[in-house]
Amino acid sequence: MSDPRQRRIRWITLAELLAIVAVVISALTFWNGYRERTNAEVQRGADNRDAARRAVILVLKATADAQGHLLSLTPRSDAQAIQGQTIAFPSALGLASAETTSDARIERGWFEGALIRARKDAGAADKTPGDAHMPVLIVTRYLADGDPHVDRAVYQLGYATDHSFIGGTSVRLRGLSREEAVTSEAAGQKRVDALWKTALPHAAEK
Repeated sequence: MSDPRQRRIRWITLAELLAIVAVVISALTFWNGYRERTNAEVQRGADNRDAARRAVILVLKATADAQGHLLSLTPRSDAQAIQGQTIAFPSALGLASAETTSDARIERGWFEGALIRARKDAGAADKTPGDAHMPVLIVTRYLADGDPHVDRAVYQLGYATDHSFIGGTSVRLRGLSREEAVTSEAAGQKRVDALWKTALPHAAEK
């Protein structure tokens, strides 16, 4: 018959082994939970940075009035607020830049006469069959979540022309589409002038 003390020693050893296994399992569970929390925090941080970058990127939405006399400009993001803008036109039109404050807009009266003359000189039709485009540089000073930023981008201004015997040729504003961002106003003006050379019929020959 075996010694009871030996049986007691073997039972204590088994209990210790089970305790060690339990500690190991607990440690693994803790480590997995810690790693999941860390990964979740890293992902949340990345998501927050992406959201901040998206908030800083400015995309303008243009809404034309019923007569096509004016385009009202607003940011597509609710986290942004326009403080002021400078709109520059193709140098060939001989126009000064237009300045606005928080009432962001583009008015056809700023450039209509010069555009009509340029179209006539280029041999363009008095009435467009669809939308025509004129490149413009828009420098926007705006707030994103309260922080000031400046966006410099070339846009294509969409418009149509009508003609009547009494009223002559007129311009109706249609919309605005972002072409590309630029690093400076000088670079933006250069890009606008390059795009303008292909905007009208026979412009390349002028």
